[in-house]
Amino acid sequence: MMICLASTALWPLAVYFGLVVFTAVSMIGVSFILGERHRERRTGEPFESGNVPTGSARMRFPVKYYLVAMFFVIFDMEAAFLFAWAVSVRESGWTGFLEALVFIGVLLVALFYLWRQGALQWSSSANRDRRTRQPIVNTKH
Repeated sequence: MMICLASTALWPLAVYFGLVVFTAVSMIGVSFILGERHRERRTGEPFESGNVPTGSARMRFPVKYYLVAMFFVIFDMEAAFLFAWAVSVRESGWTGFLEALVFIGVLLVALFYLWRQGALQWSSSANRDRRTRQPIVNTKH
């Protein structure tokens, strides 16, 4: 009796699994039957966004690239938390508002700290100094 109840409860899952397998196999099969078969010289080369790749794909990125990526993820999470707070702003009341202000304040302090440390600068300090210096004017003629 118990086995019968368990098997009747699982039949929709089995049907779904069968449909998924059938769909995947039929898509691969149709593409194999209808797909083109040619082997020109440039067919196997990678093609990215309309541009033929030049150079090696194993490029080194500077550490600043990864820092900016991490900062983006961190501050993107801020937007997700603030969106969730905005959805429930009426239920959270003034307490939720003050908590959101503290959250934003902590993130602004962190952003200010990163800015003052130079973590958001793409160029090195030597390049920055070179750009900000005034040109030397030769007064001798």
